[in-house]
Amino acid sequence: MHTVYNEAEKRIFTRLITRQGKGFTVFRKIPKVDRILEWQGIKTACGLYPRPVVMEAIRSVLDSLRTEISRGDSSIESLNDSAITERILAALESSTAPSLKRVINGTGVVIHTNLGRAPLPESVREKLLDTAFGYSNLEFDLESGERGSRYSHVEPLLCRLTGAEAALVVNNNAAAVLLSLTALAKGKEVIVSRGELVEVGGSFRIPDVMRQSGAILKEVGATNRTHPSDYRQAIGTETGLLLKVHTSNFAIVGFTTELTPSALVEMGREFSIPVMADIGSGNLFDFSAAGIAGEPMVQEFVRAGIDIVTFSGDKLLGGPQAGIIVGKKSCVDPLKKHPLLRALRIDKMTLAALEETLRLYLDDRRARQQIPTLRMLTESLASLSAGGKKAVRRLRRALPDSVKVSLVDGFSQVGGGALPLLELPSKLLSISIDGISAGTLEKRLRNFSVPIVGRIRNETYLLDVRTILEPDIPVIISALLSISGEVKQR
Repeated sequence: MHTVYNEAEKRIFTRLITRQGKGFTVFRKIPKVDRILEWQGIKTACGLYPRPVVMEAIRSVLDSLRTEISRGDSSIESLNDSAITERILAALESSTAPSLKRVINGTGVVIHTNLGRAPLPESVREKLLDTAFGYSNLEFDLESGERGSRYSHVEPLLCRLTGAEAALVVNNNAAAVLLSLTALAKGKEVIVSRGELVEVGGSFRIPDVMRQSGAILKEVGATNRTHPSDYRQAIGTETGLLLKVHTSNFAIVGFTTELTPSALVEMGREFSIPVMADIGSGNLFDFSAAGIAGEPMVQEFVRAGIDIVTFSGDKLLGGPQAGIIVGKKSCVDPLKKHPLLRALRIDKMTLAALEETLRLYLDDRRARQQIPTLRMLTESLASLSAGGKKAVRRLRRALPDSVKVSLVDGFSQVGGGALPLLELPSKLLSISIDGISAGTLEKRLRNFSVPIVGRIRNETYLLDVRTILEPDIPVIISALLSISGEVKQR
């Protein structure tokens, strides 16, 4: 059978044959792997990286070249020894670079879930080095010479700071809730207001955690209003626990009613049922002096008589990731003996960081000055303005005229699910570079060796002064110099 082509189809076919012919010529210029291994730059790389890693980088680059040639995107000039060596070395650097790295947070979100949440106090650094690179008395009682408890390093501090009878620490707050429900209410009904069935980060929901614990959820009331009578009608012989969940990451406003911690404790005592509160962010500091109201303190729940209180260590507390449990000894002791605890326990570095952070809380003034989360959240607008003006001067002195820097007004957020409606007045660095868009600048800074994460508003790139640390400024200068230099060369 004979195929007949029209003139347009013939022209397309001719171009394809011509392109393939050129491609075959370029393909023959791709060097063999054994030849590449003899190049001086690659020999040097073999002394710095494991040979299998070097071989993987070489093959990856050669595969990329073949793909580019087949698309007509590569030329013979790109196949010289130095060009290929440069690509292989870049591939090696990229493939062996640490995935987890320091990031500069210019977003203004103080407790940024995606950026590691709370930065630790500087005093924790020495404590971590001392604990991590040597032996420690993690589970050794120095006084008796016998085995001790790892929790003894933080339990007295937690009890002193919160007024609780006993305390325990696990790896995060979801684990604290899971352990508490499993140990105290497995197979029993747990009554909770419908408006408190929150979803926390990563799509984990209170009902899901409860289901895993073996407890039986019994929701009462309406989304916006729950009354004492709702609890009374739900309590029965199978009720094992009354649970209150602080709706950290959202707010219900308007026509609302909920039971206070004290009212729920009275209800529990009336029916001889323990009461538990999951308060999420876990605030030990009184922010009202800084004009920030609305986030309850752990101490308030303990004073109200709540039997078990759980909260996070790496949110408003400003410490490492941890789930902290405080409360009545009669309720905390069963948790210490539960087999699930071993799967949820924290390691020596988390303990060291948490202990040092908690020690700072023994002095409110010291805590406010030295715990980054507290310092950022309570910093005044006047102080932010002064710091912002200083940063602008440093940037302008170090950068070329093509980089424009100014100070503008804006707002920061608490983050971490705390105070979702609160906007903190702040100062922001407005940055632009002649010849590139705000979106391109954002991407280039985000992909710098030390990633810089900011935000764009009205086609303007912004960095919030509130969440920028002092050591960040030289890095920002270096990044902007690099980007502006590349733009000038084009």
